[in-house]
Amino acid sequence: MEEMFDIWERPEAQELYMIVGWRQWADAGSISSELPRYLIQQTKAKKIGEIHSDGFYLFQFPGTHDLLRPTVRFEEGRPLSLKTPKNELFYSGDDQRGVILLSGDEPHVDAERYVATLLNIAESLGVKRIVSLGGVYGELPYDKERFVSCIYSLPQMAEEIKALAVDLSDYQGGASIGSYVCHRAGERDLEFVGFYAFVPTYDFSKVTQIGNAIRIENDYMAWLGVMRRICYMLHLDLDLSELEAKSEELIEVIDEKINELDRLVPQLNVRDYMERLSEDFTEVVFEPLSEVWEEELRRLFGNDEA
Repeated sequence: MEEMFDIWERPEAQELYMIVGWRQWADAGSISSELPRYLIQQTKAKKIGEIHSDGFYLFQFPGTHDLLRPTVRFEEGRPLSLKTPKNELFYSGDDQRGVILLSGDEPHVDAERYVATLLNIAESLGVKRIVSLGGVYGELPYDKERFVSCIYSLPQMAEEIKALAVDLSDYQGGASIGSYVCHRAGERDLEFVGFYAFVPTYDFSKVTQIGNAIRIENDYMAWLGVMRRICYMLHLDLDLSELEAKSEELIEVIDEKINELDRLVPQLNVRDYMERLSEDFTEVVFEPLSEVWEEELRRLFGNDEA
């Protein structure tokens, strides 16, 4: 069977991991689509390959108009650009540990072949673990740690995953591309972890001055919560200080928006509504530092009981 991917540079790290994200259905807060691109930029990752687009994407579907079509740009009658679905592979790392980053588009058709191609890449490169990114909207406080749900492929991973302060998903319904990959990875005895962060959304559809809803397009707090878990799990030394700063700025921006809504439609009592959400919300904070200190004490004193 023809290979559906090209790899023109093979990483030689002793430990190799893969972080994957797509422009997809489960992309609340742009966690799946934009976080991989952010990581590629931050780590100065180098493009090393791609998955062929052949047969995975529709040009149109009745009723969708331009939703699925590639985007073209003309100037004075001459085409300047054509943006089509892509699945690009980037690499960042050293001789000891490295990460392959996939920035891709969820397939429209032939998901089985697409997923098989992704797993073939992981197997051919000797990837130790695949981590996927996803986001879902929920009614929750904007200034609290994001709730993170998790799926994984192999039973022996259970205790490690539970230590990440995540909710183990009991979801039943339409499959996201991440859950599809998770199931097929398990059949191949490959390690796979999928993180789904919950992103705040508020429905004000009954208030004409506001519109249908308020949603956070780039939820940096969700990005940060997911990346803290990934860095800890994969022992990655990534600088998350910019995401921390962006998270603080995000809270300030939403605070201003809430104050504005209170002035615009005081009868809505938006601030009271937010306070009620906070009161009913159980915040789960991921704090791995205590375990890090325990490991460091054991190393320093040579005592397993430190």
